Amino acid sequence: MITKYTHGSPINTEAVTASLEACSVSEFPFEHRVENGKFIFSFEMKKSDILYGLGEAPRGINKRGWLYESYCSDDPFHTETKHSLYAAHNFILLGGDKPFGLYIDFPARIRWDLGYSKENLAEITLDGSDFDIYYITGNTPREIVREFRGIIGKSYLPPLWAFGYQQSRWSYHNAEVVDSIIKGYDDAEIPLDCVYLDIDYMDSYKDFTINGEAFPNFAEYVKDKKAQGIRLIPIIDAGVKKEDGYRIYEEGKEKGFFCKKADGSDFEAGVWPGVCSFPDFLDPEARRWFGEQYKCLIDCGIEGFWNDMNEPALFYSADGISKALDKAAALKGENLDLGKFFNLKDTFMGLSNAQDDYSSIYHNIDGEMINHQRVHNLYGASMTKAAGEYFIKEHGEGKILMFSRASFIGAHRCGGIWFGDNHSWWSHILLNLKMLPSANMCGFLYCGADLGGFNENATRDLVLRFLALGVFTPLMRNHSALGTRDQEAFRFENVKDFRDIIEVRYRLIPYLYKTFVEAREKNDMLFRPLSFDYPDDKLARECETQLMLGEECMIAPVYEQNAGGRAVYLPEDMTLIKLSGTRVEKQELTKGLHYVEVALNEVPLFVKKGKKIPLCSPARRTRDLDLENLEYI
Repeated sequence: MITKYTHGSPINTEAVTASLEACSVSEFPFEHRVENGKFIFSFEMKKSDILYGLGEAPRGINKRGWLYESYCSDDPFHTETKHSLYAAHNFILLGGDKPFGLYIDFPARIRWDLGYSKENLAEITLDGSDFDIYYITGNTPREIVREFRGIIGKSYLPPLWAFGYQQSRWSYHNAEVVDSIIKGYDDAEIPLDCVYLDIDYMDSYKDFTINGEAFPNFAEYVKDKKAQGIRLIPIIDAGVKKEDGYRIYEEGKEKGFFCKKADGSDFEAGVWPGVCSFPDFLDPEARRWFGEQYKCLIDCGIEGFWNDMNEPALFYSADGISKALDKAAALKGENLDLGKFFNLKDTFMGLSNAQDDYSSIYHNIDGEMINHQRVHNLYGASMTKAAGEYFIKEHGEGKILMFSRASFIGAHRCGGIWFGDNHSWWSHILLNLKMLPSANMCGFLYCGADLGGFNENATRDLVLRFLALGVFTPLMRNHSALGTRDQEAFRFENVKDFRDIIEVRYRLIPYLYKTFVEAREKNDMLFRPLSFDYPDDKLARECETQLMLGEECMIAPVYEQNAGGRAVYLPEDMTLIKLSGTRVEKQELTKGLHYVEVALNEVPLFVKKGKKIPLCSPARRTRDLDLENLEYI
């Protein structure tokens, strides 16, 4: 059962597709108040209650004991100290004797104090008082998730080939390098379906342009790669370079499609190309216009995109850099003491993603100029909708790959997400795993992390263990940053280990795709915490390193350096399946704790009694998979 409570005049976020009658907030079942223009409410928790949700967020599956913020943030250091990441997914679910879910349809900042200030009290603060809150009850957490997903619309459907293995790096800067990557995989006989083009494929980092020197005859090149079974996936950024003669900029400026400042002039800030203007994706006409720009790349044969830098990420604003440079010039020749030096340093360090800059941006919403801080969390999601709505309109569902960095519930209908610029840290294998069920709760089924880690230098065993988890995530992409160690699978010694892991992914594609489609159609989750399936089992309730996958099995990746295996808890009798290339090894295990040895080239999978998993023969491309003649384990 779902009850909607409305206060004030909420901005339409387009997150909820169902039409529900609204009740007054005076009937809201939790203690609440308005204080300094902010709506605050709270509820008590029992010691045994678990709080799920918040989608892409730091820390664990159980969100109790920390402060979280819904505020899309460009921050690559995903440590336990952080309160927000790139997304704002305002759904939480209390699992206990009387489970319930809460979705707060509110696009500004929300502070979630989930037992941080007081152990058994959740206090939630909205940075405003115009909102809709949906209170959802059901018999089980899974039932509540289905109820919630039913009001926000079906999840995005990717093409089948998007379940193939994908290789990315910042940056494969020309066609020769891309060819060398494909050759490296083919020579090592490792499956591959996609290669990504980061910002260097563009002409001077300008959206919807091609660097003709790096990629001459681009359309022919894309066609040639597709003939090899390889899709090229280019990046699109939110900022549009300010440059006379650049068609996208001139059209956007002429039509008034860029975000404004209070005086009506275009807001400008520096990103990769230098000073940029930013399309006002919250204006339906601007959104439609920007979506249509993808056509020039689709006409070249491109069938997939990733949207980036859309929190929006700002290196500096034109006003901010001017003030900082003026301050530096005024101090020239001075003997800088402690206070003056650190003040100057903080001035420059604070230029990126400055709150003052966000507060100076305005959007055109239904003819009214709305300050960006009131709708900050919609910006990246609206960029995804610009693309996704155009793709669905012109090509139908399931044809174009689309995923984004920043997101808000509602964008799950138009694209997937990746979990942003993580690190080559062992802890980020677990962080990836813990975000999967939370993202699924919020409708984002097509998701995954940068396998091997984006920042820092990866080790061979880390990449293998990361890939062994990525075997199960819908988006299986290896991605790394400029200046870091090359971490393509074929770069390492004993390359057969990498082939064994990635071939397992291709063998599982029939199962993963079928399970994905079923979860989409039933408004269900691909990944679930063990506690969803075994609510009365204390060890299952507290387990945060294993997940249920579909109706058939459980996954438990190895996530520690130099470990030859791991301890696994089985909440019921299961069959351990070790998959490695075409090898299948089975072992019957009873309910309880077990130590399971897992070699670096093995993927462990635990299948429930009475269930079976289809496997196909591996192939070098998804197009070559035989999806009819399946082996069942």
